[in-house]
Amino acid sequence: MKNKAKTLIIVESPAKAKSISKFLGRNYTVKASMGHVRDLPKSQFGVDIENNFQPKYITIRGKGKIVKELKSSLKNADSVFLAADPDREGEAITWHLQHILGIDESKPCRIEFNEITKEAIQQAVKKPRPINLNLVNAQQARRILDRIVGYMLSPLLWRKVKKGLSAGRVQSVAVRIIVDREEEIKNFVPEEYWSLTAVLSAKESDAFEAKLIRYSDKKVNIKNKDEMDEILNELKKSDFLVDNISYKEKLKYPVEPFITSTLQQEAYRKLGFTSRKTMMIAQQLYEGLDIGKRGTTGLITYIRTDSKRVSETAKKEALEFIRERFGEDYLPNTSKKGNKKKTLKIQDAHEAIRPTDVHLEPDELKQHLTGDQYKLYKLIWSRFIASQMAPAVIGTNSLDIVAGKCIFRASVSSVKFSGFMKVYIEGNDDKSSEDALDSQKELPKLNKGDKLNLKELIPKQHFTQPPPRYTEATLVKTLEENGIGRPSTYAPIIDTIQKRGYVVRENKQFYPTELGEIVVELLKKHFPEIVSIKFTAEMEEKLDKIEEGEVDWITVLKDFYTSFSSILKTADNKISNVEIEDEVTDEVCSECGRNLVIKFGRYGKFLACPGFPDCKFTKPLLEQTGVLCPECGGDIVIRRSKKGRVFYGCSNYPNCGFVIWNKPSKQKCPKCGSIMIYKNSRSKDKKIQCINGDCKYQTIEDKSNVESL
Repeated sequence: MKNKAKTLIIVESPAKAKSISKFLGRNYTVKASMGHVRDLPKSQFGVDIENNFQPKYITIRGKGKIVKELKSSLKNADSVFLAADPDREGEAITWHLQHILGIDESKPCRIEFNEITKEAIQQAVKKPRPINLNLVNAQQARRILDRIVGYMLSPLLWRKVKKGLSAGRVQSVAVRIIVDREEEIKNFVPEEYWSLTAVLSAKESDAFEAKLIRYSDKKVNIKNKDEMDEILNELKKSDFLVDNISYKEKLKYPVEPFITSTLQQEAYRKLGFTSRKTMMIAQQLYEGLDIGKRGTTGLITYIRTDSKRVSETAKKEALEFIRERFGEDYLPNTSKKGNKKKTLKIQDAHEAIRPTDVHLEPDELKQHLTGDQYKLYKLIWSRFIASQMAPAVIGTNSLDIVAGKCIFRASVSSVKFSGFMKVYIEGNDDKSSEDALDSQKELPKLNKGDKLNLKELIPKQHFTQPPPRYTEATLVKTLEENGIGRPSTYAPIIDTIQKRGYVVRENKQFYPTELGEIVVELLKKHFPEIVSIKFTAEMEEKLDKIEEGEVDWITVLKDFYTSFSSILKTADNKISNVEIEDEVTDEVCSECGRNLVIKFGRYGKFLACPGFPDCKFTKPLLEQTGVLCPECGGDIVIRRSKKGRVFYGCSNYPNCGFVIWNKPSKQKCPKCGSIMIYKNSRSKDKKIQCINGDCKYQTIEDKSNVESL
């Protein structure tokens, strides 16, 4: 007769189950629930408003077999531990399991851990606790709020705007942020300004550049060509004299280890990962991967966190590693005094995202990981190690040069001590991820009063630029700064607003669709609270207070519903039908002869017959690039993959399979005649390179001869 398992542990995923099993003995059986087992029904509202908003939970379709297996395992166990992820949603999963499996509510059956390591798991099973109903109620309140908005507002949009539309409580605010930015860009009026650079030299020294910083004892502000010409005329009569020489050193401190939002931002900047992809891969690293002799091992700590806290044990291990690998000089002398960002209590027990073992170096694990897993693990590992290292020392030499009423400044910065920069440099949304240390190598050795030779004056006209459109990184940053959503919601928000057709992503930037603009305008007019950044942030704070036990969740729902239902009735009477007319094209439907119209779907624009549902003909909308296919002479057109990623292919597909991921330039390679493509560069000058692997010619696109695509 087989021995019965004494303790059953239920987690969400098989990967997590496999990782945990190896740390426990024979008396433990680990099973996976495959996420949630109960939820509100999809086909009905599922919330009893009149009965204190009681939710109607049902077993999720397809989960019946899993529930049956879990119940069977429970019969053969003396005790059960529920070990879903350590956050609100994880707490809700355990609560649903407790109810569906008939586990005594008074029993301490909940265990949690922030990393899947032997020590963490063995400590967790020694400290079971009852399920925290405050966390559960906070998650229930969020779910019901979203259900109220989605199921009561969406039908109004169907009737007034377009069938099939849906409105989300948090997603609508994200769309509004993108729509508002587009409005800013449209209304932006550029302002002219000028800069002036002097190319100077001393005796027997190389020329160097200095920029005009002050004029007539004021910060330089040259608004037009006339003002610039006046300064240039004055400088013709002026000597350029060295006025001040200075050298300064400053400490550059490392950034803190990742939290969810900063991980998503940095993975986008440095790796080009979407938020969804980042979280999917990070979940794999957290739950555990087979890394050879160690077997299945969790490589990073829990990934949904707002906390930047690092355990003392992890700090100690990191410092020992840094001492061994880089030497004493790279250890911080004192603890960094950084700005302490307000952290949410939901994550207060968590740590920042870090490697579970700093000695598991990325390059040593590379053979066991996929390319994307390796890249993300290396990013997390490097950021954590750097966060525990000494600051870098940046030295700056400066020369102030007087010429009449003008003061020019030349400065050169260099790294005197690399410190944490030896391991990691943070990316930036506005420029290269490398810090912009001056391009000039060094300044000549001069003394105060030395006269310099003027080689050239370079006046340059500029125009102020509108605010940039949001990328995934900057949108996540904005959501976090405004208190919209929480770590577990950033990726779903971005995914949802694209799937619903309210925004599209082109060239890594978000653009609102006409549909998105219409819906936001309607919501702003009739449901200002739904798309109010302040109101949504305040609602997030109320959910936090529910979790903390300070506010009753039913009261929060009642307050919201009373106001919302009243506004909904008024809006239904006031809003007139909105017509979104389809753009008619010259192309004719091959099945019924009608002129095709441009429609917008999940993967962008496409052509469809206006005779739907009688005629269901559709075809891709081929946007021309003006470049011919090098293989068959057809047009290279813009296409989209099933995941919505833009690529460029021949219009004669499937007869011609030519395809490239980078945008083609109309400029041909001067060496071999092949087409050239734009490189992924943030430089103002558009870098292009030949697609011929044997040629690899690169240049800056000649703007005078090439029209932009």
